[in-house]
Parts: sequence; structure tokens; C-alpha cells
Amino acid sequence: MDIKSAEMAFFREGTTDQIAQKLLGTTLNYRNPDGQLFSGLIVETEAYLGELDSAAHAFKGRHTAANDPLYGPAGTIYIYSIYGHYLFDVATQEAGVPQGVLIRAIQPTVGIEQMQINRHQTGYNLTNGPGKVMAAFGIHDLNLNGRLAQQPPLWIDYSHPKQPQAIISSARIGVENQGDWASKPYRFLVGGNPYVSKIRKREVDLINLGWQD
Repeated sequence: MDIKSAEMAFFREGTTDQIAQKLLGTTLNYRNPDGQLFSGLIVETEAYLGELDSAAHAFKGRHTAANDPLYGPAGTIYIYSIYGHYLFDVATQEAGVPQGVLIRAIQPTVGIEQMQINRHQTGYNLTNGPGKVMAAFGIHDLNLNGRLAQQPPLWIDYSHPKQPQAIISSARIGVENQGDWASKPYRFLVGGNPYVSKIRKREVDLINLGWQD
């Protein structure tokens, strides 16, 4: 297996909900046109299972120019906008199987000061939602749509992931009106991490932030 095939295998080995959990603790990176690097540990994901999933963009085989990246090979970047906010999704499974994982939140590690300027925010609210992540990185368009998430300028590094103490699952957020699949437990998060969206204060682990080390 060559390097590219090995990298793509990360995004197609296992079911999409398993891949969504495997992404927790990996690092999302973006190097902007000025050369500045932004990075953060992925702490919250959501799995979307394609044609059968009533909450998915490819439900019933819907295939448009907008969601075409979902039909690409494993690891293809799918960026889309909702109400003016841009969200980052990565395709899983083989080409032609339109399943993917939404990156919902990150714990910022590199470029934090500029992220705060980009978002006009500080603290945990900086990147505790999918639109917030992209805004913090300064991404406000679809220019990176269809590229592979294994190479700059926008990529996921899964070579040395941090290990969560616990992975918690729940219903996905914001899809409550999308039929029977809306309540399925396909949202995954690092238990206790303060950057997880909608986390209660009493659930936050301020000592280890939900990591094993």
C-alpha cells in the first residue's frame, strides 16, 4: 500500500460512526495564504450516513454540484454554508458512497491569538461549534472544497492523536426536524472537554480537559 492509499484508508476503515469517534483527538490544521498556521484538537464530531440517513445531505441519493464532494474518495473535504456560516465535513467510505463526518468543535492549540481576532471572541466560545471553527481559522468561502484532507492547506493530522478519557455519544444537533434519523446517537465528543458545544459547566473537566494525559 502506498502512502496516499494508507492515508485514505484512515477515512474508510470502519463504519462512518466509528471513523467519527476515531477522529476525536486528531488535529485539524489550516495554513492561510499568508502562511499563518492554525491548529486544534478535534473534540466533537457528527456522523452522517448518506442515502438512508434522513438528516444527511445525500438522503435518498441526492447528488448536486453542492454536495458532490461527499461522493468523492475517502478523505475528500466537503465545505458547505448554512445561514452564512461555513462548516467543515470530510467524506468517508469509498468513492460513490456519500457518507461523511462533520467537525463540530476543536480545542485550539496553534494560532490562538489570531483566532480570537478573527472571531472577536475569547475562551471556550472561540471554537465550540462548527461555524465557529471555520470562522476562527478565517475560512469564509468554498475554495478548498473537494481537496483531500491529508494535505495542506487544510488537513487532518491523525499520526499522534490524544486519547479521550471517555467518548460520549448523543443525538446530533440542529437536525431535529429531519425525520426518524434525527435522534440517532451519531454525535460524538470528548467527555469533559470545555470546547464541546452546549456542555454543562458541571460536566467540564478543567484539570485534564477530558484527555488521558
